Amino acid sequence: MRIIKAAVLVGATAMLSWAPAWADWVPPFKGNDTGGIIAYELAQRVDGRQLAVNHCASYGKVAKFLAVDAQYGGYVSFACRWVPYGANQRPLRTLY
Repeated sequence: MRIIKAAVLVGATAMLSWAPAWADWVPPFKGNDTGGIIAYELAQRVDGRQLAVNHCASYGKVAKFLAVDAQYGGYVSFACRWVPYGANQRPLRTLY
């Protein structure tokens, strides 16, 4: 029984040591119907605010910006909220 446990432990250790260690890649713009994030580098190159507004408008919502992490590897986060009361039209989505 000890030999089987030792063999399983050695096999599991060998498999884990041969597997490559890598972090998951995240796209520069990622979101869903509740909000999303924009990479800070992308937000500097293009209009990050307009990206978020268009993204939320595709769900019939408006964008609310939450935070900006202004450093290398940072991000701009936003939430998609329902259209405020008193607004009788859906948000506009600009197409270029």
